[in-house]
Amino acid sequence: MVSRVYVEKKPGFDVEAQQLLAELKETLGIRALERVRLVNRYDVEGIDEDLFERCIAGVFSEPQSDVVYRQLQEECRSATTVFASEYLPGQFDQRADSASECIQLISQGERPTVRTATIYLLYGVIGSDDVAAIKHYVINPVESRSAKLDTFETLAADYPEPDPVETIEGFRLFDEARLAKFIEERGLAMDLADIRFCQQYFEQEQRDPTITEI
Repeated sequence: MVSRVYVEKKPGFDVEAQQLLAELKETLGIRALERVRLVNRYDVEGIDEDLFERCIAGVFSEPQSDVVYRQLQEECRSATTVFASEYLPGQFDQRADSASECIQLISQGERPTVRTATIYLLYGVIGSDDVAAIKHYVINPVESRSAKLDTFETLAADYPEPDPVETIEGFRLFDEARLAKFIEERGLAMDLADIRFCQQYFEQEQRDPTITEI
């Protein structure tokens, strides 16, 4: 089971959202943008609902500065545009890691899986080009990507099975002409001496190399 909660800074504590609004108006020139709201989304798998409820205040939020939502439909309906971003698979998510560690300390059990995302709610008379510019500004493709707004059945990563790595059959038996042709065909940054050195190594290994090894 995946449990979800949304957390937003209360007015007066929403410094990050106010700074982003100013940047978008000044840097991108989107003067029609009236308001920006940032909502942190937490999805948790591996704990029961009772423990999740206990963790809402203290792990996911601070009651004095945060507003907590279990659903975000009303907030989304009031906004002009809503989109979300999340870290790319493999990128370290400090917020998710800290939340997972805190939950484990409370439960004294297994460490749960936590995934986070940032929900952007934009207000004002803005067009599709403005929205595209804002997404480009806030989503750094090096570390993050657009996230779905849907709920998850599971947080388990589903990685496709990679294709088998090609083995260069007969490589140990290639003569110089065939080695030279192999360099040209594969666009390799090496000369005959380099490829012959590789060949000698795999002759000692008594096997043909993969293209990755070459």
